[in-house]
Amino acid sequence: MPIHINSQFDSGNIEVINVHSNPIELAIRHDNQSDFYQWFHFSVAGAKDHHGLKLNITNAGAAAFPDGWQHFQVVASYDREEWFRVPTKYEDGGLIFSHAPEHDLVWYSYFTPYSWERHQDLIGWAQTSDVCTLTTLGNTLDGRPLSLLTIGDDSPTKRKIWLTARQHPGETMAEFAIEGLLQKLLDPSNACGRSLLKDAVFYIIPNMNPDGSVRGHLRTNAAGVNLNREWLNATMERSPEVFLTQQKMRETGVDLYIDCHGDEEIPYVFLVDNQGIPAYSPRLAKLEANFKHQLLISNPDYQTEYGYDTDLPGQANLTLASASVGETYGCLSLTLEMPFIDNFNLPDASYGWSAQRSSDMGAALLPAMLAVIDQLR
Repeated sequence: MPIHINSQFDSGNIEVINVHSNPIELAIRHDNQSDFYQWFHFSVAGAKDHHGLKLNITNAGAAAFPDGWQHFQVVASYDREEWFRVPTKYEDGGLIFSHAPEHDLVWYSYFTPYSWERHQDLIGWAQTSDVCTLTTLGNTLDGRPLSLLTIGDDSPTKRKIWLTARQHPGETMAEFAIEGLLQKLLDPSNACGRSLLKDAVFYIIPNMNPDGSVRGHLRTNAAGVNLNREWLNATMERSPEVFLTQQKMRETGVDLYIDCHGDEEIPYVFLVDNQGIPAYSPRLAKLEANFKHQLLISNPDYQTEYGYDTDLPGQANLTLASASVGETYGCLSLTLEMPFIDNFNLPDASYGWSAQRSSDMGAALLPAMLAVIDQLR
């Protein structure tokens, strides 16, 4: 059977340069109207008959984060449920990976995909909870709904906890984290969730960038806009996803905000705090310290040694979501970063950083929230 390579599906991204070469030559397609690219997702049919595949993504060296290919291993799946790592090396600007498939059809990806269909399943399931309401804030540029889950009694006295994920659509671990958090928060037998909902109401947008997710983008929306650089000047014409979110935040207020992301290069889980915002204060410093302390206990995958350089006082980039929200509302506002590669403190040779570990990290946010809930105001 001849080899057939396909990416004409939700979040698919690859271009075939030469299917007859060895290794097979491929290229990642750019985000629409953008120079960004790194996300890939495609299938190979007929591979089992060839007793081993060798593929080369030839333009990897010019991707958005080429250092992210170091130590990276491609994920693969036969059933699109279990995603495992396959041997990969980065050399001469190409990402080369080898695999001897056990079945006729195999999918390869940059990270475990979180499909638009799974997103629909998630919000559909969540809305059936007695404590959850589903709202459409508006439409994206491609006409997809921007969905908000409101969990708990929306009363003025309660703390307002906001979470967003997938401003960068290729960072699918972010929505897996939201899924893990929701599974605990909406479980009526979960003591942590029940305790939080006595004092807080949650506003959760599981996917901030539906268009980029379906189009197979790494970092931008349908217009090639990086949403996490739009928080000072969002418009309905350019970045409706951010504009609509900010509009709702102004209506509700914010006492705690967590923006979930994935980092292409750093092989650790870490939080980005807001020491550089003008509104930073000893109160916010204490909240950050208490939140981090509890998260270290809740999930050992989290650590505080590795991460981004801390901004100097007053030098935060206020076009970023967590900095903008922290400054606007004077609240505890954090970015959660999870790796594409693995957590080098607790490596897993078979799966690396995975959807399940992302889900577990999302669930671990709840005890950290509970540790600071009484200090948020």
